[in-house]
Order: sequence, then C-alpha cells, then structure tokens
Amino acid sequence: MEKNRGIKRLFYALIYSWQGLKSALKHEEAFRQEFIAFVALTIFSLFLDVTAFERLIMISTLVLVMIVEVLNSAIETTIDRVSFDKHKLSGRAKDYGSFAVLMTILIATASWLTILFL
Repeated sequence: MEKNRGIKRLFYALIYSWQGLKSALKHEEAFRQEFIAFVALTIFSLFLDVTAFERLIMISTLVLVMIVEVLNSAIETTIDRVSFDKHKLSGRAKDYGSFAVLMTILIATASWLTILFL
C-alpha cells in the first residue's frame, strides 16, 4: 500500500484528526465533559491577571487531560473490539488508562491552584 507524502499526507492527517475529535465528542462522555471544561476554563483564563507563561501552563494542562482521555478511550475501544468478555488483563489495561487520566486531572488542578493562589 502506497502512503501519502508531503502536503497530501498533512491534509489527510488533518482530516483524520478532525474525525477523531468528532468521534470523541460523539461517543465519549468523559471527553465531552473535559472538552466543555477546557473551553470554559480557557475563556476564564483570558480574564485572569496572570502572565502569558502561566496562562500557557494552565491551558496546556487542560489539553494534556484531553490527550490522555483520548488515549484511554483508544485503549478501551481496542479492548472492546477484541472481546467484551471480562478478563483481568483487559480490566487492568482499562484501569491503567483511567488512572492516567486521574493523574493528569490532578496535575491540571495543582497547576491551576498554584498559579491562582500562590
């Protein structure tokens, strides 16, 4: 199979990324919630008296949460594609993904609280 190159590859990568965003918003409740929080908190951050670097950190941590959530969803989707049967390794993989999301939420929360209150 011949792969796309150059501008054509970038064009298709953009299309696939857009499809991924639409799919995550349609099928993943947690991602929808985090996306809404991202939009609201990003707008809120524009009204805060913080430096550009602090705002960058605040917004970047929100983006990080969404990135990890999408990766977690990809893991869960792949496991469900293979089998809906309960298996301890499948459960462990899903738990690891969930834990990764939790850790990034804690990083985002700690970053925001540190910037806002210290």
